[in-house]
Amino acid sequence: MRQGSGSQTVIRFRAAGVFLLLAHLLVVGWLTLRPLDVPWTTASNLHPLAGIRADLSLGPVEAARRIGEGLLLLAPLGVLLPMAGGRLFVSPWASLARTVAAGALISLAIELAQTGVPGQVVDVDSLLLNTTGVALAHLLFVPLCRARLRRRKQQRIRVLPHPRDEAPQGTTPTIPRVGIAP
Repeated sequence: MRQGSGSQTVIRFRAAGVFLLLAHLLVVGWLTLRPLDVPWTTASNLHPLAGIRADLSLGPVEAARRIGEGLLLLAPLGVLLPMAGGRLFVSPWASLARTVAAGALISLAIELAQTGVPGQVVDVDSLLLNTTGVALAHLLFVPLCRARLRRRKQQRIRVLPHPRDEAPQGTTPTIPRVGIAP
């Protein structure tokens, strides 16, 4: 492969990933950290799966809506974080671990920031659902997309001629010696 071939594509891919990642985080911040004007708020949920059990008791449609919202809120991070990283040749497990850890930390930061926002409360179940959504999105899309991009890159490498296979361009010109001034 020639020096620099495909570098513009990688830069554009990473730039698009960073831009979309920042845009998504701004939307998530606006949705989760704006003050709510409510007459009362529920207590914070610090018991894992208690909120999910309460959602399931509301019926299947309402439970699916609430659990789906929790799964989908940060799910795009499962694709956008690896896209912003721009690596094609990486261990799938290491990529999953990095992405899930970053998603969990972002979710934790949002939950902790909600403690200072009127009408918002901390819910450990949303941390669990958000992190699970990031992991599922990563598992569903990233390995397939990376495999496809690797195949495309391999096809481009086969198509590009090797520098030795190119037509000769002639001899290298020489510069005549110039004497040193007295």
